Amino acid sequence: MFSTSRPIEATRDQVWAVLSDGWLYAAWVVGASRIREVDPRWPAVGSTISHSVGSWPLLLDDDTEVLTCRPGQLLRLLARTRPLGESLVEIELTDRPGLGACTVTMREDTVSGPGLLVLPALRQLALAPRNRESLRRLDYLARGRVRVEPED
Repeated sequence: MFSTSRPIEATRDQVWAVLSDGWLYAAWVVGASRIREVDPRWPAVGSTISHSVGSWPLLLDDDTEVLTCRPGQLLRLLARTRPLGESLVEIELTDRPGLGACTVTMREDTVSGPGLLVLPALRQLALAPRNRESLRRLDYLARGRVRVEPED
């Protein structure tokens, strides 16, 4: 799997709050254009987000399923864009000691469909910039949700 990391000036809990809100998925995942439905159990294992990929009027409707969920630590997803294929995506959160911040690492690779015909090095060239931008958007959302209480 291809890996991309980003330090974020927000805690793991603050980042997890964004990841665990399925309605925000299209706001940070590059390529997801809209959310049609979110399983009320999201991000529990087996829950799904129904999303569309692409730009109107050329949209593909599919879903993303949670394979592993360790709240505040790890989210492993099977992202589907059929008939184009499926990708395994892992999002791992680790503390940056003493900083009240974390590092988010996103790992992804194609697991089925025509994308497997593309050489791994070329898949990485396509995924790396996309995932860097996804992590940048996740960063903005997590930091934007941080509330600073005024001192009395």
